Amino acid sequence: MANQEEFFVAKAMEDKAAANSSENKPNPFSIMEEEVLDFWDKAKAFEKSVEKPAPQGDYVFYDGPPFATGTPHYGHIVASLMKDAVPRYWTMRGFKVERKWGWDCHGLPIENIAEKELGFTQKKDIIAFGVDKFNEVCRSKVLGYVEEWEKVVRRLGRWADMKNSYRTMDLEYMESVWWVFKQLWDKGLIYEGYRSIHVCPRCETTLSQQEVSEGYKDVKDLSAIAKFELEEPLYLRNRTIAQLTNDSEKDRRVYVLAWTTTPWTLIGNVALAVGEEIDYQLVKIMDAVSKNIKSLEIPPVIDVDDFEYYILAKEKVELLLGDKVYKVIGTIKGKELVGKKYKPLFDYYAKQANLENKENGWQIYAGDFV
Repeated sequence: MANQEEFFVAKAMEDKAAANSSENKPNPFSIMEEEVLDFWDKAKAFEKSVEKPAPQGDYVFYDGPPFATGTPHYGHIVASLMKDAVPRYWTMRGFKVERKWGWDCHGLPIENIAEKELGFTQKKDIIAFGVDKFNEVCRSKVLGYVEEWEKVVRRLGRWADMKNSYRTMDLEYMESVWWVFKQLWDKGLIYEGYRSIHVCPRCETTLSQQEVSEGYKDVKDLSAIAKFELEEPLYLRNRTIAQLTNDSEKDRRVYVLAWTTTPWTLIGNVALAVGEEIDYQLVKIMDAVSKNIKSLEIPPVIDVDDFEYYILAKEKVELLLGDKVYKVIGTIKGKELVGKKYKPLFDYYAKQANLENKENGWQIYAGDFV
């Protein structure tokens, strides 16, 4: 029995030693990759692939330059694999494909680094320091991660001419951009217009969509629920509200409630959106407490009067009107509301006699985002 136990103990120790030995061994595939990279370097395989005869002519490959203000991330690596595979393919098809690397030296990333190092908090600090001196600080920092990029690109197995790279801050490059712009101007392709853009209040400059998304975070914001009066009577089960409720007033006003986080846009509102398959309910507010809409975090309904009819999503009725005395008159699908016209909150726009496509405005549309 003792011998058997000693055997199993010895066997377990042997297996563990073998496992440790295996873990300490270099990955054979990693070694193989390094050997291939060394072979390419010594043989100058990339350079020769560009210099060899190209019976099919040139295949122009433009590579958007990355910032050198940080190390490569996943997005860079994925793009690099594609930017390596495509030129290799066309090279094998008989084309000459030069792959000159570039560095993007402009934009907020490098400015943010320089401002942080200098302790600046606003644009006025840069003006006081001197724009020319600030540019020199940026220029000295812009290529801080070049070595890391060169290591990663080589290790990926990507072929690119990084020794003769261009930089967007070089005068020769900037002059070439102005030359292109001048050609566009001479051909009448440049025009002046307006567009909505994001602006950074701190650095007082425009922001790209990427820069906006980098600072994205969820925050609580103000919102409002506005009511839009329908122009025509609403029919439920082919009956008017008066027929359904036996109200003495024949043309009782009906409002569609709409939630918005941008109430300042209501002045230009021309459409409402509903979900086609969402259930909406027609609700009659029965008491004078209606101005005190239940809300801890639910915004108040704008200008609510007693004994009015509201159309709102069925699942929101209790949330919005839970402390009211109300009566549900009926339920309707969103698609049955599509096409219904309503009165504009502000009629300055609707009163324009020659307004193009006026018939398409101030009505309910289906929206898959609802």
